[in-house]
Amino acid sequence: MENEMQQDILKVLLTEEQLKARITEMGEQIGQQFAGKSPLFLGVLKGCFVFMADLIRACPIKSDLEFIAVSSYENATVSSGRVQITHDVQQDITGRNIIIVEDILDSGNTLAFLKDYLLTKGAQSITIVTLLDKPSRRTKAITPDLAGFVVPDEFVVGYGLDFAQQYRNLPYIGVLKPEVYSK
Repeated sequence: MENEMQQDILKVLLTEEQLKARITEMGEQIGQQFAGKSPLFLGVLKGCFVFMADLIRACPIKSDLEFIAVSSYENATVSSGRVQITHDVQQDITGRNIIIVEDILDSGNTLAFLKDYLLTKGAQSITIVTLLDKPSRRTKAITPDLAGFVVPDEFVVGYGLDFAQQYRNLPYIGVLKPEVYSK
């Protein structure tokens, strides 16, 4: 049976194999950097969940995980610039080394907000890890500490990334056809 989402994809930007290979490398890098430190992986929901699951499995160190949910898009294709927490961290993070796991860093609004927020809650350090970095859309002075891939300014979906809560389950990163999101 053909995948009904395929018809909405303009092109595959990153294959399942490319994603797996790079995430394995990223897990090893994090493992070396945080050996013996038991960091807290903090996933930014909902988009991070596929990437984060693979990343923590590729990371050979003791660690903890937690999730936070924020909203700045409200089903639009560009950030509103206003970030609000819809699900907060459920544990005390005082003195913890936090690894924020994000699916994509584009405007930087969400991650700039989260970094400041977590530091005020007592985090010892903040490391930003993103699967995709889209620097052409950056409006805040924030860069990832570790990025999987730099991507062009195209609307990407799959592997956790969505448009209106759809396409997250694609096993690759694809570029969505403009007619799909400009309806």
